Amino acid sequence: MQFKFLHLEFKPSWLGTMVTILCIPLFIKLGLWQYHKAMLKQEIQAKYTQNSQQVPELYDYLEDPLQLKYRKVILHGTFETKYQFLVDNQIENGNAGFHVITPFKIENTTRYVLVNRGWVAGFAEHTKLPEVQTPLEKLDVVGIVWPPNDKIFTLEPTSADKVEKKSWEKVWQNLDMKKFRAASPLSILPVVVKMDPSCPEGGFVRNWQMPAERIVTHLGYAYQWFGFALATLLIYLYLSIRKLEQ
Repeated sequence: MQFKFLHLEFKPSWLGTMVTILCIPLFIKLGLWQYHKAMLKQEIQAKYTQNSQQVPELYDYLEDPLQLKYRKVILHGTFETKYQFLVDNQIENGNAGFHVITPFKIENTTRYVLVNRGWVAGFAEHTKLPEVQTPLEKLDVVGIVWPPNDKIFTLEPTSADKVEKKSWEKVWQNLDMKKFRAASPLSILPVVVKMDPSCPEGGFVRNWQMPAERIVTHLGYAYQWFGFALATLLIYLYLSIRKLEQ
């Protein structure tokens, strides 16, 4: 492949062309991925700070709780410990442990919502589980509505296999909403409530990372990948164009 224009000749190598064709779209895709992550966190932060003085009741949004995603809400009701479980491999200040997930029965309804009560430390002997105390009286719980992650990679057996088990599984590798619905008889809402750090009712360590802490980082990564794409193009042109001798 060779082109001439005025006193310049464009003669790229096949290897350089292939590398450029592969790298530029890849770098742009990675940049857009980081940019979209930054925009998502910006949306979360905006909704979290929006009307911060008003804390709606989840009870009023049972038909569409996703309207309240990333916002603070208040729950009235009781914890259901029968279907409580621990999410494994959670790190807090360099220490391994679990997140405690407990179903919460919403007062005057038959509906439940999963509440992430925070982090508890594990033991060096991984088969030994921490003892989790759960208040059983009626409570008012404040927390942040969070949509669960549907894109979960796991090596665990399928949800159907879990239903056949006679005893409730106490440790899960992920907070899998589909698995929970298949394994329990509870009518569960399609959101998770992360218990607010200021809420004293049955919570543990709750150092939830706020989105604002990562927005600038993701934007920096995005611009870095876009810069790599531009640099690849400029290097390709520099190595492929030469001035013709007069």
